Amino acid sequence: MIDLFAFKGYPVAVMGLGRSGLAAAAALQASGAEVWAWDDDPQRCTDAAAAGVPVKDLNSVDLGQAAALVLAPGIPHTWPVPHPVAARARAAGIEIIGDIELLARSEHEATWIGITGTNGKSTTTSLIGHILKQSGRPVAVGGNLGMPVLALPALGATGTYVLELSSYQLEQTFSAPLSVAVLLNITPDHLDRHGGMDGYIRAKSLIFAQRPVVTPPALRVAVIGTDDAPCRQLRQDLERQSDATVIPISVERRVPGGVYVRHGVLVDDTESRAEEVVDLREMAMLPGRHNWQNAAAAFAATRAVGVHPALIARALASFPGLAHRQQRVARAGGVSFVNDSKATNADAAAKALVCYHDIYWILGGKAKEGGLAGLETLMSRVRHAYLIGDATESFAAWLEGKVPYQRCGTLKVAVAAASAQALAEGRPGATVLLSPACASFDQFADFEARGAAFTAYVDLVLERGRVPEHSPAPKSHALQGEPS
Repeated sequence: MIDLFAFKGYPVAVMGLGRSGLAAAAALQASGAEVWAWDDDPQRCTDAAAAGVPVKDLNSVDLGQAAALVLAPGIPHTWPVPHPVAARARAAGIEIIGDIELLARSEHEATWIGITGTNGKSTTTSLIGHILKQSGRPVAVGGNLGMPVLALPALGATGTYVLELSSYQLEQTFSAPLSVAVLLNITPDHLDRHGGMDGYIRAKSLIFAQRPVVTPPALRVAVIGTDDAPCRQLRQDLERQSDATVIPISVERRVPGGVYVRHGVLVDDTESRAEEVVDLREMAMLPGRHNWQNAAAAFAATRAVGVHPALIARALASFPGLAHRQQRVARAGGVSFVNDSKATNADAAAKALVCYHDIYWILGGKAKEGGLAGLETLMSRVRHAYLIGDATESFAAWLEGKVPYQRCGTLKVAVAAASAQALAEGRPGATVLLSPACASFDQFADFEARGAAFTAYVDLVLERGRVPEHSPAPKSHALQGEPS
């Protein structure tokens, strides 16, 4: 467990007792801090207390006595309205930080690689971790992906942390000792949480603004995508204002001094030699241009910390892929079944739609701002759409006149309908694709639960020929008593 020695003997408030909050509370407690833990969900407080975590109502305690408030990333502290506990902490003058910041203040001797972006950050994080493990280095992968950072092992000076960093986490992180910072792309997302697009861009750019509290310090390498306007502007700003080496990446154009993809081949021009490294079209687990961007970023980041290009190429070829990101879960009767549950907005769904043809598309859930805008040119790939969740009516209106569609309500019904039609029509190379373009919170706890349910329903269809009427349906957030 991480030793949070800087907080020994001090009271520290922890608001939000999900996975990251519980890990933070446990690490603080083990480090000798006085923990005040709270959650708006009474059940979570009860469960935490039963596990030995000290629970104290942060709505009434004197927060001015605390050394810090450790706030779960999903809890708003500015937009759209600050949570009451965050507002009380700010009024009391205590700092509001997240678990990444706690790690930064303890494990500053390790090498850190941070990855953010609207889309692709989970795959890129996993890919970088895979490459470094193949190189024989001690590595821990986590953050917004997988294990909470304070449940990771202490690595010391010989290890490398590879951390996926969401915009929420970056707003609560100030001193991450990043040797390499990666920004893949920026497209509209979480705008209500950040007060609009400008606020979202500012939050993402914080990955380049970390100020470690000890040496060695500041950012050495900034890897940044150049295929969208916000990132191009940030690249220009970095090159003017930062001492970091800036490595641009692109899948659309040649970028001198960077890493780019030309006709499917990864090209390393970081030393101005434009060396062809590997043909990404041969990488079965990295399909599509968006995954080529992920590969370019992973190559640039691992090259920057000294991994040889030939080893990177071999590791790219052996990458096993990531669950819920264009994960092929079955194939039957010439039809592929693909779980892309992580596609929680239209831009992410577009990256899947462009990879397939004769698509039987399952979509819907809790819609994000913009809905399906931008997907118009991809509808010729879709044979039929199957709508689920809260977005059903708004998506039906958008699909009208573009693609035949069916209101299914639940994922169980959609899988049965899409599978039956795809198998009956027997189009070679057809794909039943769950790429919802929506958050999951109307019917599922998270995108992982949605993807797991899709996989289970596909298995039932292929084993029994139909989804049984009484097969267990996934519980919704509301049924679990969790905030959405």
